[in-house]
Amino acid sequence: MAVTRRGILVGALAGGGLALGYMLRPRSYPLPLEPGEGEFAFDAWIKIGSDGVVTVAVPQVEMGQGITTLIPQVVAHELGADWRQVAVEPAPVSALYANLALAAKWAPLWMPLAPSLADQPEDLLTRRWAQDRLFNVTADGTELAAYEGPARAAAASARAMLMQAAATRWNVSWEECEAANGFVTHEGKRLPFGPLAEEAAAFSPPSPPPLRAEAMAERPGEFPPGAPLRYPRLDLPAKVDGSLTFAGDVRLPGMVHAAIAHAPIGLNTSISGLDEAAVKGMRGYLGIVRGMTNGAAWVAAVATDGWTAQAALTRMAPRFKVAAGADSNLVDAAMDEAMHTADAATIHTQGDRESLRGGLPLQLRYEVAPALHVAIETAAAAAHFSEGRLELWAGTQAPQAAREAAARAIGINARDVVLYPMAIGGSFDRRLENEPAVEVAVIAKAIGKPVQLAWTRREEFRAGLPRAPVAAVMGARVDAEGSIAGWRARIAVPATAREFGRRLLDGDTPFAALDAVAGKADPMAVEGAVPPYGIPNLVVDHVPVKIGLPTARMRGNAHAWTAFFNESFVDELAHKAGREPLSYRMAMLGKDTRLAECLQRVAALSQWGGGGDASGQGIACHVMGEGRIAVVASARRDENGVRVDRLSVVADIGRIVNLDIARQQIEGGLVFGLGLALGCSVRYEGGRPDSDSLGAMGLPTLADCPAIEVEFIDSKAPPADPGELGVAAVAPAVANALYSATGLRLRRLPFFGEDL
Repeated sequence: MAVTRRGILVGALAGGGLALGYMLRPRSYPLPLEPGEGEFAFDAWIKIGSDGVVTVAVPQVEMGQGITTLIPQVVAHELGADWRQVAVEPAPVSALYANLALAAKWAPLWMPLAPSLADQPEDLLTRRWAQDRLFNVTADGTELAAYEGPARAAAASARAMLMQAAATRWNVSWEECEAANGFVTHEGKRLPFGPLAEEAAAFSPPSPPPLRAEAMAERPGEFPPGAPLRYPRLDLPAKVDGSLTFAGDVRLPGMVHAAIAHAPIGLNTSISGLDEAAVKGMRGYLGIVRGMTNGAAWVAAVATDGWTAQAALTRMAPRFKVAAGADSNLVDAAMDEAMHTADAATIHTQGDRESLRGGLPLQLRYEVAPALHVAIETAAAAAHFSEGRLELWAGTQAPQAAREAAARAIGINARDVVLYPMAIGGSFDRRLENEPAVEVAVIAKAIGKPVQLAWTRREEFRAGLPRAPVAAVMGARVDAEGSIAGWRARIAVPATAREFGRRLLDGDTPFAALDAVAGKADPMAVEGAVPPYGIPNLVVDHVPVKIGLPTARMRGNAHAWTAFFNESFVDELAHKAGREPLSYRMAMLGKDTRLAECLQRVAALSQWGGGGDASGQGIACHVMGEGRIAVVASARRDENGVRVDRLSVVADIGRIVNLDIARQQIEGGLVFGLGLALGCSVRYEGGRPDSDSLGAMGLPTLADCPAIEVEFIDSKAPPADPGELGVAAVAPAVANALYSATGLRLRRLPFFGEDL
């Protein structure tokens, strides 16, 4: 039987004493930063050069969300650095950068359910687990929650050390000094950070770190006031001029190139045919490599350049055999059967559950089809294997998982894998999977040269796992005035979060993960299903259906379908009761005044007209953690299909660290969610999707994008992630707008032409 880290942890924690001993055992970790010539490290976050350049380590991958600006901005403000002298360095994998916020959020995926753990400190267990697993995963918008505090503390300590160095020179108390704009000052005297760095690094930082005051009375919605003007994005110039290096841009001495073809998604795949004679004598062609990744067969052609590698692969025309390929007709049948016959697990209940048994007066079915991520950058990675050591250049949201997967594939220890984290050209959680890292490692070892692997768009669509299909029956009982007295949601969806967790944390193949979680309830697969309204009697049930198609996480995740179900359904209830949709929602939000304010503000911003009389306006709102959003969409149908003309948005995301980035994330989420509402859907036959090109995805083009206006609620609450709120709320807002415009209710995502 295979031994996994999780198994060891569960076994070790079987007794309460061992559990407490494990958690309290002292830990020490080496400093992960390696200062260059003339640089000096301050904690795990900051290096200061003798030239005054402040380099900030960022342990999360930049994939468009602006993290390589947000963390440096926090450091620069706390340290008193000059933004023009701030640089960024991707942080190496280290326990010191463990994402504790995400580990706590994903606890259902890894937390052992041993009864002896009931009285143990959960936060300490989370810390130990995340540190031991080198859990530096980028996901769920947890960057600020996980890293703002440690980065600020490190910057405050470094600032104190710089002031100590300056105070020693001036023979004054360091507490009398100030640090701003890259200088330490005292009564007219000033010294730049650079000449002080070496002396400062020798001082001991005060404990606790002397954090700056958080007084932001004038503009509580920005941190610090004026942040967008003072802190422009650090990655923007390189993205505009094309100098930012992605995995596909890596060039190594003597590097060769590989092109790859994957078997269909299904069980027991193998290569059934390959015309190697077709490439004999082909100039630049070097050879082929066959492999298996996650239980799926693949073949790669290697050549001196990428064009030749792809041409050779095309000539060889690889053919694959699959015992049981993923099939959408079988998926549909499994979903239908589960909705009618399968047992459900109750995820949430409140009030009188018995009053919601049996048939409710109103029951409506909603559906969400599988969808692909369709990131701009297709998968790419580079590797060099030499003397038992693998160097790996890859864009990944899960760096330690990538190291471990690559190491397993070529039979070495993960500590012998050096990962150089690269920026990602859009991920939407696609790069939580690490197939390219595994494949390029195998190819590099087999070919004996540095190699770069790049997937084509076709392979990205064929080998990438889709978002899960979902079906829901929403039921309600209303009182004489049409107000909701009872609400029941029965949601059929694979245990997709648990399935993903098995792949990421245990290294399971996709179909092994499917079998491991079959029939198990998955609360993370129905996150957001509890509406924010004050409904006295409510039940949310999950039907964990097994569909024979592995599924993946995607931006918005469960909220992207539960918000569609909830906000479409509540809109239907409002119209059936003859009530105006905004006031109908407001009447139920007495316990969530923050969301109520978002709705009131967006009504004014959009000049909300009530959503009737064929106005083409629709409204929706949603809550994700501490974030809240309200959206009004203006939509219509014309000869070209669905047209969304305007999106008006008000969001409450707590204290805003960078207003420009927050706005960009809301806008990006809206457009991404619009893409999911209008396209990105695929059907499978024999393990292959029916579409494998961007043009077939129905994505909104620039000309299709609506006018977007976004306002934020001023708040001093902790920052919430803005990146997924728009994804969740836009689809129901558009669906409700199209009902106003056409009188037709759209209960399927994406909105197919035949529905209109």
